[in-house]
This record gives sequence, structure tokens and C-alpha cells, in this order.
Amino acid sequence: MSDNTRFACNGKHFTLIRHPAKHQHVSLQAWDSADELIIDHIHTALNGSVGECIIFNDDFGTLGCYFAAQTPCWVSDSWIAHRSLADNLAGNDIPMQLAADERVASPVKAIDCLAPLPASPDTVIIKIPRTLALLEHQLIALQKVITPHTTVIAGAKVKTITRSVLALFERYIGSTNTSLAKKKSRLIFTTVSEENIAQTATSPYPTTWQTEAQNGQPLTITNHANVFSRQSLDIGARFLLAHMSVTNNERIIDLGCGNGVLGLNALALAPQAKVTFVDESFMALASAKANVAANFPDALGQCEFIPSNCLDGLKQKQVSNFSKVFCNPPFHQQNAITDHIAWQMFTDARTVLARGGQLVVVGNRHLDYHVKLKRIFGGVTQLASHQKFVILCSAKR
Repeated sequence: MSDNTRFACNGKHFTLIRHPAKHQHVSLQAWDSADELIIDHIHTALNGSVGECIIFNDDFGTLGCYFAAQTPCWVSDSWIAHRSLADNLAGNDIPMQLAADERVASPVKAIDCLAPLPASPDTVIIKIPRTLALLEHQLIALQKVITPHTTVIAGAKVKTITRSVLALFERYIGSTNTSLAKKKSRLIFTTVSEENIAQTATSPYPTTWQTEAQNGQPLTITNHANVFSRQSLDIGARFLLAHMSVTNNERIIDLGCGNGVLGLNALALAPQAKVTFVDESFMALASAKANVAANFPDALGQCEFIPSNCLDGLKQKQVSNFSKVFCNPPFHQQNAITDHIAWQMFTDARTVLARGGQLVVVGNRHLDYHVKLKRIFGGVTQLASHQKFVILCSAKR
């Protein structure tokens, strides 16, 4: 096992991976210096005891594993984070149980960001997420359950701890200060204010806005806090919408669906098509389901909403009868720029497509997706292009 999987802190030793381990780049590891600072502070200031604890946004389960013996509630919007937690508990011989939805049930209680939080926690640990709106959603939810006796500790890379981040803690929780920077990370300490938690703020999320499908049909779009392009249609999706082709007898996948706008467009073009929405974000899937219900309520029965790392969930079922996969791939995982997600999305799509089925991808020109697609599928066709984006199509032979 390589050095980037061995984590040691305050006398505890773990082997930690990023799910899926087979795609983990040798330069990436499952923890960062903010995890170490949080653990060191709790060891020093709280004698290692967190009591009744809630842990937010633990990217790959490092904090969940470290504090597993204290049975924390563990909150993440990411399916990959949930799978990483399960993998790392198992990989370190920590006895665990999984719930029916494959999330960890014990010793860590793993939930998503739309589930209710346990009341009156002694300690709250927050890894600052990439999305400011998600942090705001979480702090508003916390405001309803914390007490003046709750210890609130947050951590992140220095560049992530902006004035906007600190202002959210001040607004919803109480007076806030930070530690000195160490290894390019620092901590946030917030003293819970009785006045703040008495406010019970109303969340501005989810947000709702209007757009239209390729055929002009109006669409009402609802986006939860952690969903990409939360207030309008992003440029890549808008470009792909104009060039989608779907017929009623097709089974399609909206891969990395976000709010589900590509799948919604498919239903507008072909009301009897069967659409599978796949994303690793629970908030994305909740948004997509709400949007189908609002715009195509009669089509809910022909739609699926699957949390998955790329298309692992469908590959495990050995499904290979889809006619089209539409995809606007991400090129980052948490704070790391990476192309392995696009690679896996493309190879997974080839696996689940029927012979002759097509993968249709939109992406920035500079990402060179045509090279990857040609290697995986043996050929690629450019369907459309403009100054910034290109739409590519590869068929399974």
C-alpha cells in the first residue's frame, strides 16, 4: 500500500482511500491538513472527546473513521464520500453495519444533507464545502438543533476560508475567530449565540427559476443548495439542449444529471422515453426528481433516480440496454482538478449502452474529450461546436 494511503495522527493509524480505490491517483490522498488540525485541536482542547457529535462534509471518511468509536452523526451530500466512509471503515477493521440504501448505519450514522439533524449535539465538526450555498444550508439547519453549550469547529484550506464564509458563521451561529495557518489550512472557532439560534432563519434554498426545452416548452427548475448552476442554465447545458435528439422508444441516461435539465429536455422531446437520472449528489437527485414531478408528473413512473459514482450502480446490475447517454462531465473532485471522472463516465457509458447506442458529451474545447472518446469507442463524431464548447458523439460498435 502506497504512502498516500497511510494516515497517522495522535497515535492512531489508518489506511485510507478515495472511493473508488482503483481510480485513485498516486498524488491524491483521502485526507488533508485541515483534517489533521481538527483532530489535533480536539485531542488538545477536548481531550479527544466529542460526545454527541455531528460531522459535516468529510470528503473521504477520515474524520468518520477517526471518531467512529464515539458514534457520530456523519453528514454528506456526496455518494462517493458515503462509499469512501464505508470502504475505509471496512479497510481498517472497524465493525460496521450498512442500511438498506447502502449507507453506513453504525457505528457512524451516515445521512445526506436533506435529512433532519440530531438535537443538542455536544460538538459540531465542519469541513468547509466548495459551495457557499451548501454551507449556508447546513448552518441554517444547525441553527435549529445546537445549544449554547455546543462546540463548533470548522476547518479548511486557507484559501477556502473567505470573509463570506466567516460572515455566514457570524450570521447564523455566533462570534467567530480563526486559528493561525498551519500546513496551508486553518480552523474556525464559533461561539454559539443564544440570540442567533433563537432566530431560526428561513432557508433561501431550494431556489426556483424558469427556462425552456428545445421545443419551446416552459420548464420550472428547482435547485437545492449544492447543485451546479443553481440560478440559471449553464452555457454547456444550454448548448447541448439545442442539439439533443430523442425518440419515444428510447432508454436514456442523464449522467451527472445535476438538476436534471437534460433529462427534462428528453421528456419534452419524447414524452414516453424512459429516463435514468444519475448523480453522486443527493441534492442533485432530489432536485431532478422534484423537477420531473413539477414539469412532467405523468412521467415519474418511467424515471429512475440513482446515486452512483459514475455508472457503477448500473454496471453492478449488468444493465446494457440504454440507447443514449447524455453527459456534461465535471473536471474536478472536491478541490482537485482531475480527468479521471470523465474517463470513468465514458468507459462506464460504453458498458451500459446497447450495441449502436450513443454517448453524447458536451465539454470545453481545451479538455480534448475527442481523444478519450476515440480511444474508448474507436471513433468520435463532432455534432456541433462554438467558440468555447464542443458536442461529441461516440457509438458503441
